[in-house]
Amino acid sequence: MAVLVAEGDVLGEAIAAYYLSARNVPATNLIRVKLPTKGDAISATDFAAVKAEIDAKLPAGIQAQLLTWTAPSRVVGSCAMGITSALAFGYDAKYCVPNAACVNTQASPLYDSESRRPWTDHQIRPAMMLGARSLDAAKVLIDRGVKADASQPQGDGYLLNTSDIFRNTRAVDFRALPDSWAGRLKLIYQDNSAGGSKDTVENQTGLLFYFTGLPITPGLASNSYLPGAVGDSLTSYAAQLPDARGQTTVLNWLDAGLTGSYGTVEEPCNFNQKFPKASVLIDQYYRGASLIEAYWKSLQSPGQGLFVGEPLARPFADLPSFKLEGGQYLISSRALRPAATYTLDYQIGAAGNWITLASFKPTKAEIQNLSAPLPPATATALRWRGPCPTQSSQQCTLAISP
Repeated sequence: MAVLVAEGDVLGEAIAAYYLSARNVPATNLIRVKLPTKGDAISATDFAAVKAEIDAKLPAGIQAQLLTWTAPSRVVGSCAMGITSALAFGYDAKYCVPNAACVNTQASPLYDSESRRPWTDHQIRPAMMLGARSLDAAKVLIDRGVKADASQPQGDGYLLNTSDIFRNTRAVDFRALPDSWAGRLKLIYQDNSAGGSKDTVENQTGLLFYFTGLPITPGLASNSYLPGAVGDSLTSYAAQLPDARGQTTVLNWLDAGLTGSYGTVEEPCNFNQKFPKASVLIDQYYRGASLIEAYWKSLQSPGQGLFVGEPLARPFADLPSFKLEGGQYLISSRALRPAATYTLDYQIGAAGNWITLASFKPTKAEIQNLSAPLPPATATALRWRGPCPTQSSQQCTLAISP
């Protein structure tokens, strides 16, 4: 993780120092950059120079980026991209909507992928804005993210089908989730599409997920949220900071106590591809992805969006193990992709064929406790195969013994 600071930004420097300490990020990963504006938008031309400077300063191996400033938050050329998406892809009109046309935009190769090293696999460094407007707020948010790590939360998730017919289009993804996650997560599908009931969640405790579709989401701060909680609303301008044209801003979600949120910086129209898909986000998060990984992988077309929050929060951290016990290999992991095939293979001799010891196909996201027989004594190597980081429908070698 690279931590980006605008030169001369005293608040940004203080936030960065706290973040580096809290997350044990090397000081060499702190990148100071000249920002030509403190306004909410930066021109595509000026941004190109900023991105070139950042890219030139990034240490080898950096996979993701954290912004410590809140302005500028969008990059404007013939259309507007969220600055987090522009840092990942570079500014390009194929990722936004010239002339405010109601069309879909370029897809992201990270969507629902198995990549854990996006720069290595896809030449993309996803970015997230911390989204804190004071040092105290930043410390609270960062501490919340750290506290989330490996907490294995049991909180509730609310999935709202609101009375706003233009903003409730994600409900088609919501309906099946309470049943499909029963026994692992308590997800509540609240249907108010016919009106006459409540379009919001208020005065609830222990929330972990909150996905809705409204221009204004009242009562956010009346709820209590677990560390690592994420939520957002499908609406037009939640990330057009500072005021979101009167809509609830992405920063309001953080101020209410969530750890991450997302919104768009220009009119996206209500394409579901431009907003997080809850089924993908929850699956990726539950299988051990960090907040930045899960959020980025939940969007097919994130170009117009802004990601905010503490990126390294990992409430369902995977603690995989591979050990020999009782004359067999015991394998444990929660990261395995449902319906994907994994194999443990062995080889005899440096040029020998690989022979499968055991094959596994998880049916759902949960901790998998697997076993495999031992290979022959003449085996010289083992390998673990599963879905490829760049194409999950194909199988790749994920690990191999020396």
